[in-house]
Amino acid sequence: MDVLVIGAGVGGLAVARSLLAAGHQVRVYEQAPAMRTGGAGLTIFSNGAAVLDDLGISLDGVGGRFDRIDALTADGRLRLRSDMAHAAARYGFPSRSISRRLLLERLSDGLPGDLIRYGTGCRAVNQDGDRVTAAFDDGSTATGDLLIGADGHHSVVRRALWGDVPIRTATFGTWQALSPVDIELTRTHVHLMITGREGACGLIPAGDGLLQWWFDVRWSPGEPRPAAPLAMLRRRFGHWASPVPEVLAQASEDDLDFFGHHWQKVRRVWGKGRITLLGDAAHLMPPTLGQGANQTFEDVWVLGRSLAQGGDVAERLRAYERARYPHVSLVSRLARRSPANWRIPPLVGRLLSETSQSAMLARFSNRLTALAPA
Repeated sequence: MDVLVIGAGVGGLAVARSLLAAGHQVRVYEQAPAMRTGGAGLTIFSNGAAVLDDLGISLDGVGGRFDRIDALTADGRLRLRSDMAHAAARYGFPSRSISRRLLLERLSDGLPGDLIRYGTGCRAVNQDGDRVTAAFDDGSTATGDLLIGADGHHSVVRRALWGDVPIRTATFGTWQALSPVDIELTRTHVHLMITGREGACGLIPAGDGLLQWWFDVRWSPGEPRPAAPLAMLRRRFGHWASPVPEVLAQASEDDLDFFGHHWQKVRRVWGKGRITLLGDAAHLMPPTLGQGANQTFEDVWVLGRSLAQGGDVAERLRAYERARYPHVSLVSRLARRSPANWRIPPLVGRLLSETSQSAMLARFSNRLTALAPA
């Protein structure tokens, strides 16, 4: 088939790789003038890593592996521990922190040079019978057999299908960075998640002396941004136990980026006819479970398997959406409740199994449980 993909982020590139490997013709349209190289790190859990491996993407030698997650109190006491090495042994893929730029480079490696039309923003889509047409800001159009909206938070394709679907503001926003931080944690395989009254802090070694770090603070869209965000973070979190003060001491204003958390209720049906959605366009959620990119890769895996079964295109797209709904809606509901910011008492945390994350990943995943769409 001739497939149009709107958006060249991690989802758009991943689905392009998948469908090209299956023998389809693919064209990708991206409004940005070139590949986006900004953004900090992404957390790739076993489910996302498994899909990347299926796509021929190796993560060996890039990013930082983490074998456990320690949830701590602000004064350094252990709340609970998750054994991610257990999940890696069970599923065959370790969890990693990797920069968005490096992941995009790996996803684009080997793709045809003319696959992506940069600087081509989509403004409308429509379909007639067995053809789908996208119209672009420069006045051009493209027609194909099916269209995939992988165009993110502000998806034009989603709006064309469903109108202005409510996107809700969550209660937290994140100041994040990926930068060199010379502390012992950076040289380990331990992911720290620290929570207190002031908010939350996440620290993950990302390889090559880099640390993926972020701070979650209460936020609403009407609030003005602080003129000096690093000074604000130091005032707010500087008294927390090590290594938080050391991270803040080595940070730079230039490292910081901010994004507010948003959430959209997952629809049971994402698309219409020969059009479907993928990634944030279909299931925007806060980053508190670290599953955003991983759920996008799950979409890619299920969509590829569904289309490979042949038959009516619209029927296969709806099968893809049905197969994904139970898993991604669970992730979305949990992420909305901001579990990363829960302050579980250490006494309670010690009662929880350190290997429970392995079972939870299976509940999040089509790929790890190998469920084919009906």
